[in-house]
Amino acid sequence: MRFYKLLIVLFALTGCNSTPKSTLPQIGFVDAFEDATIAQAKTGFVDALAKNGFIDGKNINIVYKNAQGSIPTLGQILDYFVSQKVTLLATSTTLATLTAIQKSKTIPIFMMISPTPKLMKIEDKDGLIPSNLFGVMENLNYIDTSFSIMPTLIKPKSGKLRIGMVYNQAEPQSVEALARINTLAAKYNALIIAAPVNSSADAQMVTQFLLDKNLDCFFANPDNTVFAAFETILKNCNQKNIPIFTSEVGLVKRGALAAFGADIYLWGYQAGVQASMYLKSGETQNLKPEMVKVRKRVYNPQVAKKYGITFPLNFEAIK
Repeated sequence: MRFYKLLIVLFALTGCNSTPKSTLPQIGFVDAFEDATIAQAKTGFVDALAKNGFIDGKNINIVYKNAQGSIPTLGQILDYFVSQKVTLLATSTTLATLTAIQKSKTIPIFMMISPTPKLMKIEDKDGLIPSNLFGVMENLNYIDTSFSIMPTLIKPKSGKLRIGMVYNQAEPQSVEALARINTLAAKYNALIIAAPVNSSADAQMVTQFLLDKNLDCFFANPDNTVFAAFETILKNCNQKNIPIFTSEVGLVKRGALAAFGADIYLWGYQAGVQASMYLKSGETQNLKPEMVKVRKRVYNPQVAKKYGITFPLNFEAIK
């Protein structure tokens, strides 16, 4: 009997020294799809929270869900988070951000890997954005620098530099990027040969179609479908000895030749810093969406060796 009383006392003491999970601030983190590069944003976000004193399971509770590319599942995930009245939503990639905006007008949303509200077409007639939208965004200004790398390093086989691209017509930033790149192509005496994909399942057929067009190089634009299908695109380009340029650092780690683009981990980290500010104060009045701060010129040394390309000193070799 004394043994059981002792257990009860120990249990009570343990309970007094820990905060029940249900009473901790709840963070609903949603990824729209599974991808090794995009996953770095969540790592950065969680690391930023920890650096600012918010540890999962200790004084916050992070509930992570991945929609695995399913739009109905994404909606169900956000419905669940809203029903649970989470303290804040963290959304990774454009589709997750747009769905969160549709599902809640009050819960603070901290976006990452998403374009500006203007590019997402969520500004109202007065140019105002949802009052509960925060986090870190990007515009397409960096595309100019990303694109300019190709004509400085690749010589066309004949005539104009022929650049292949796939893009998802359903993604606003992808369509806008293609329009911008077409404008840049005229400036650099280049020709863009682009084809649409509806999902990553289309990547094999569409990439092979483009590679039959006598390409000089391939550009992996800022498109979630491109992220998801990158290994398929890379495999086909490698078979034809066509180098891939991109605007995302993570894709260089996965086999693209070079990029001027965002570090996805640091993008998530920046969003996590802002979310920490909200958790500390409980207020959003001093917060607003921020532009992504860190962009890098990087190249993959193994791929550069394969194509016999030497990069300027302002490019960082990436491992």
